[in-house]
Amino acid sequence: MAFAAPDHGPGYSFTSPTTASAPKQHGFYPYTDNGGSILGISGADFTILAGDTRSTSGYNINSRMAPKLFRIGGEGPDATGARIILGVVGFGADGAALKERLDTIVKIYRYEHGKDMSVKACAQRLSHLLYGKRFFPYYTHAILGGIDEEGKGALYSYDPVGSYEREQCRAGGAAASLIMPFLDNQVNFKNQYVPGSGEGHDLKAREVVPLSRNYVMELVEDAFTSAVERHIEVGDGLQVLVVTENGIEERISPLKQD
Repeated sequence: MAFAAPDHGPGYSFTSPTTASAPKQHGFYPYTDNGGSILGISGADFTILAGDTRSTSGYNINSRMAPKLFRIGGEGPDATGARIILGVVGFGADGAALKERLDTIVKIYRYEHGKDMSVKACAQRLSHLLYGKRFFPYYTHAILGGIDEEGKGALYSYDPVGSYEREQCRAGGAAASLIMPFLDNQVNFKNQYVPGSGEGHDLKAREVVPLSRNYVMELVEDAFTSAVERHIEVGDGLQVLVVTENGIEERISPLKQD
């Protein structure tokens, strides 16, 4: 005996969709900016790196004591005898990972060769590290400092994929746009002229000369004191590392906490 299909349609327990669903995009963004700023200035026989200690996520403060400057090389976990310093700002986790990798490389070099890696060789090695991660880069702005083979201060700045150059001063991080013009004027003497040397375009530019350590320390303090007044992602503490032929000195002083 044959049965006829019901008049309302096929006798199925499901119905076919009449319209296609909208496409969905899946993905994730692995980076975040944890704020803060760093700067570096090299002198005739010293290099100074400075950075604030605030770590943020948007309008939230994660930590008021998150150092961004590290000793590289030396012996043991305290880096005893280190002569190279690294400043990293941006994504805190990437900065810590980059510091650990570079520190390990420098310590292995000392173990294998029986001598410390020069700051010039370390600068190139850091460039290779960053370039090797260019397809999934470290989300950081790095500044490397030390004393070169001639006993002069050496400072190298990097972009996230390893391009680098040796400079006399550089700022990075959240308040870089506030600090860098100040350093250009006070350290590189840009737009500074000798009084009475001429008129208009005939003015003689002020000669760039090495600055004393005490004067540079004052510039560092002025730069960060000004930055914390204008930027909410900078503040709490000022960490300063000074590297000379005698080693590395560290100083931490308070900044505004609001």
